[in-house]
Amino acid sequence: MFEARLTQGALLKRLLDSIKELVTDANFDCSETGISLQAMDNSHVALVSLSLRSEGFNPYRCDRGFSLGVNLNSLNKIMKCAGNDDMITLKADDSSADSLCLVFEGSANERVSEYELKLMDIDQEHLSIPETDYDATVLMPSAEFQRICRDLMVISESVTIDISKDEIRFTAEGELGTGNVKLKPTSTIDKPEESISIELGQTVCLQFSLKYLTNFTRGTPLSEQVMLCLSDNMPLLVEYKMDIGYIRYYLAPK
Repeated sequence: MFEARLTQGALLKRLLDSIKELVTDANFDCSETGISLQAMDNSHVALVSLSLRSEGFNPYRCDRGFSLGVNLNSLNKIMKCAGNDDMITLKADDSSADSLCLVFEGSANERVSEYELKLMDIDQEHLSIPETDYDATVLMPSAEFQRICRDLMVISESVTIDISKDEIRFTAEGELGTGNVKLKPTSTIDKPEESISIELGQTVCLQFSLKYLTNFTRGTPLSEQVMLCLSDNMPLLVEYKMDIGYIRYYLAPK
């Protein structure tokens, strides 16, 4: 038996919104420790990795490990039937899971709606992502990162991220001209979510697709801060941390 209940159902809606543009079909891997997802985009350029710890659900029960193969567009349509304040419960029979049951409960239990989503058999390769010591790690406001990606999309399809000890520079060059955004490390005690920090082993200068980065910024509502990890000849890691886990995006440099 599998059952997982989120008291803040809006979190699940935001999570689905953050990956639906990149991934069409995916396996949600359920185990005693929580729910995880790993999937490549259709072009095999970007990778999404999602982890939700069991402690974030109340209750959480998973008698044995199994996978839920889901079409994310279909799941998203059903999730639109849930109110932002609803509690959401996911249920499935782990021995013969051919459907996922979703129960939406109003905050005062005045309204309970139940839906069943047919599951798919998805043959998906699970990639092992090695732990990496990155040359540069940046922590910055997620809304600022979203704005930079959106603004520079006007100029070009690509952005060069240049990180030194004193600043992070985002540069775009196109037929229209050039765009350049520089950020310096700041520390705000009153508003830590607005802080910018740089951990640097060595300077890094890499170019990435703005189309994908803009897609990644759909994770902005999940966390006030975003972490960018870069190393030469390594995929960029973009991470949004949540109270119950994280979502990570990986993108190869151009």
